[in-house]
Amino acid sequence: MTHHQPAIETSPKVSDEIRKTTCYMCACRCGINVHMKDGKVAYIEGNRDHPVNKGVLCAKGSAGIMQVNAPSRLKNPMLRVGPRGSGEFKDISWEEALTIATDWLKPLRETAPEKLAFFTGRDQSQSFTGMWAQNYGTPNYAAHGGFCSVNMAAGGIYTMGGAFWEFGQPDWDRAKLFMIFGVAEDHDSNPIKMGIGRLKANGGKIYGVNPIRSGYNAVADEWVGITPGTDGLFILALVHELLKAGKVDLTYLAQFTNSPVLVNDDPKSDDYGLFLRNKSGKMQVIDRKTGKLAAFDKKGVKPDLAASHKVGKTPYRTVFQLMAEKYLSDEYTPEAVAERCGISAGRIRAIAADIARVAFDEAFELDIPWTDFRGDKHKTMQGRPVAFHSMRGISAHANGFQTARALHMLQIILGSVEAPGGFRFKPPYPKPVEGHPKPHFEVTPGKPLNGPHLGYPQGPEDLGLKPDGTAVRIDKAFTWENPLSAHGLMHMVISNAHAGDPYKIDTLFMFMANMSWNSSMNTSGVMEMLTDKDEDGEYVIPRIIYSDAYSSEMVAYADLILPDATYLERHDCISLLDRPICEADAMADSIRWPVIEPDRDVRGFQSVLIDLAVRLGLPGFVDDAGAAIYKDYADYIVNHQRRPGVGPLAGFRGKDGKGVGRGEPNPDQLQAYIDNGGFFESHIPEDASYFKPWNAAYQKWAVEVGLFDHEQPYLFSVYSEPMRKFQRAAEGIGEHQPPEHLREQLKVSMDPLPVWYSPNVAENEAGGEFTVNALTQRPMAMYHSWGTQNAWLRQLHGRNPLYVPTKIWEQHGFAEGDWAKVSSPHGTITVPVAHQAGLNENTVWTWNAIGKRKGAWALDEGAPEATKGFLLNHLIHELLPAKKDGMRWNNSDPVTGQAAWFDLKVKIEKVAPPDEVQPNFPPIKSPVGKGPKNLAWKVGK
Repeated sequence: MTHHQPAIETSPKVSDEIRKTTCYMCACRCGINVHMKDGKVAYIEGNRDHPVNKGVLCAKGSAGIMQVNAPSRLKNPMLRVGPRGSGEFKDISWEEALTIATDWLKPLRETAPEKLAFFTGRDQSQSFTGMWAQNYGTPNYAAHGGFCSVNMAAGGIYTMGGAFWEFGQPDWDRAKLFMIFGVAEDHDSNPIKMGIGRLKANGGKIYGVNPIRSGYNAVADEWVGITPGTDGLFILALVHELLKAGKVDLTYLAQFTNSPVLVNDDPKSDDYGLFLRNKSGKMQVIDRKTGKLAAFDKKGVKPDLAASHKVGKTPYRTVFQLMAEKYLSDEYTPEAVAERCGISAGRIRAIAADIARVAFDEAFELDIPWTDFRGDKHKTMQGRPVAFHSMRGISAHANGFQTARALHMLQIILGSVEAPGGFRFKPPYPKPVEGHPKPHFEVTPGKPLNGPHLGYPQGPEDLGLKPDGTAVRIDKAFTWENPLSAHGLMHMVISNAHAGDPYKIDTLFMFMANMSWNSSMNTSGVMEMLTDKDEDGEYVIPRIIYSDAYSSEMVAYADLILPDATYLERHDCISLLDRPICEADAMADSIRWPVIEPDRDVRGFQSVLIDLAVRLGLPGFVDDAGAAIYKDYADYIVNHQRRPGVGPLAGFRGKDGKGVGRGEPNPDQLQAYIDNGGFFESHIPEDASYFKPWNAAYQKWAVEVGLFDHEQPYLFSVYSEPMRKFQRAAEGIGEHQPPEHLREQLKVSMDPLPVWYSPNVAENEAGGEFTVNALTQRPMAMYHSWGTQNAWLRQLHGRNPLYVPTKIWEQHGFAEGDWAKVSSPHGTITVPVAHQAGLNENTVWTWNAIGKRKGAWALDEGAPEATKGFLLNHLIHELLPAKKDGMRWNNSDPVTGQAAWFDLKVKIEKVAPPDEVQPNFPPIKSPVGKGPKNLAWKVGK
């Protein structure tokens, strides 16, 4: 008898309506379809039309529905009534909250605006929050990049005008070899997963360079389990091998980089190490056709990589000759670096040979004519099918800036940046470092700051120092300690404010920055700083205003809470003024909009800032009569113009809505975005699609669409002259001089050619007992701390063990279910351990930000996150142990100030299992109570 399958509806209708917006469960900014039923969110899926994810959605994105149902959501403004840290608040109205904030902030602005420190966490509206702070007049503003990945961004900007992650992407369809360094699974996850799938389908090969074999590294064809902090040494050994074998793209280096630029080679000269320039300041090269000096951008010039020249008796050599001399030395041979890197010399050679084979033996050309900035016409586009990608793993070290530069140099000598098959920039990048603003520091009571807070110094004259040599900024960014701190030093704000170094502040204003828990080094110390009182019984940091959507650990330490809406309840602008979102073939931006209305008395933080700005009378937010220019953030998004015709959104501009990039404000712009799926995209012309920094067609297009105001072709900076200027100052040359105790640090760290130096100095001065590397990674299902209060995602990562490699596991006799005491020069934790074979033999690691403090996030005090979850942060201090001279230096990169999270060294001891992880802090009283045991609701009838 024939069996008939029952009729089943395999695609039941799950919604009455679909509202399209942008995800916020990580920083990918994927497009999502939010299915609505009876006015509530029923289901979230990927938007197949969206340029970022093309319908793909990860576990985080799908779980966004639980963010808008989270019991931890803040419900209304609150004013602290108990001691700081107690979590005791009273509910207040928005009018009362904004009045209090105004009463605190208005007198400061009129007398001492620097006494406001305004810092934001994973804020995706930094062009707006930065503008607010600039018009307030405080110099103390930055976002989270200083403790995240500023080394990656600044290293890229100073070298090639852009970097990995948000600045660009591999040419997935044409790359044949893909090499990732220090990439965990949380950043850019959907595009990378999709790209890896395309690359593998095309027969490509993947190298995963990471101490930990998880995520992308687990699917790599070859895993390179490098010793943490030695990536730069490994990269420079690859450069050594490529130079030695002659496997470098000499044509690319001569045409598109400063490799042929002439450098003063006389150590006795005042200009030693600086470029030879003509009277108009243009860098000079020797033209191979004439053998004479010429400006680098002269029409038809053919720069000579091997030239030398004399001006009077002063000798000049090319950057390329300095590179060859430096990197062909024995210091960078595979044998010299192998032991420190944990990679055999033979394997380093084999990897270099594989890179060279693919880059040159599998080179190809695209039949696309193009014209470069010198007017030279090229019949084809030369392809180099080797692509690289990197993230926080190489960045969060005290040598991360130079390591990032080394990786960019590796790409550049292969000729693979902006070439078919290589790494490609996303508009509005690339931009030369000179095309970015410099930081500004002129504070005038009652007036705006004299320019943007953050930027890229070109020399010591651009530092933020007062006449007495002390820092203008509370975080000491842009000082001799960290000259190129382009994103600020958020991890130093609280400790510096508490110490009154360089001065005391009055109000700490923070948004989405969980600084009392997982976003701080020295977590227990920071909690003490936030609650410490002076001799008069007043808090050392007098006032703290905090905005968040959820009852995080930081909420308990604030005096005034301004509750934010969730990402499905507010407007957001993912603007080209901040960062790109799209593929390299187009410029694109997107919005979020309130697909649902809040069921609580909360407001979007950006709209709250606009309300505060009006009450404070900030320029740019009020007209001459003091009336509000913008009624809320949505109004700002549409009507603000950063430059004439250029606003937060590039799409649907002008009265007819047809303007692209440039055009007057369009009152229907937000609706046009909503109708288009929440995004806008405009493709680059084909002849402008590659070689963007030098492609005349791209430069013209970028001006037409408002990315630039004028064409700005430039050379990649293999040799960084701004860095050389700081190094010269350390050598005693010039008007601006560093303190004596920083001279040697500057000489080493500000080398104008990428260099490697060991970041691990603290453990040596602590007696050498801390020898095991300790790292964190974010899991693919989590992103920052808010993911672990999500009911669906908690099922994936409700607790976190310390993963231990086989060698250490067997050395200590660990078995399943065991615990370990883990110590550093700063502190001790006691945690569960687990065995992982795919791990560098001297490295332990755990998932980041899983551990929660009892009472926070509306979790039960017995929740696994609070009893079996932990942070490595308790072992890390924002200052290094005292040196022999008694001084304690920042635990940061000496170039940018990025927090050196991954330089942590520990020792491990097997201990009897405790009942809970240690340290175990007292519970915080939750201002939102506890969530139900079972979180359930019904959508629709």
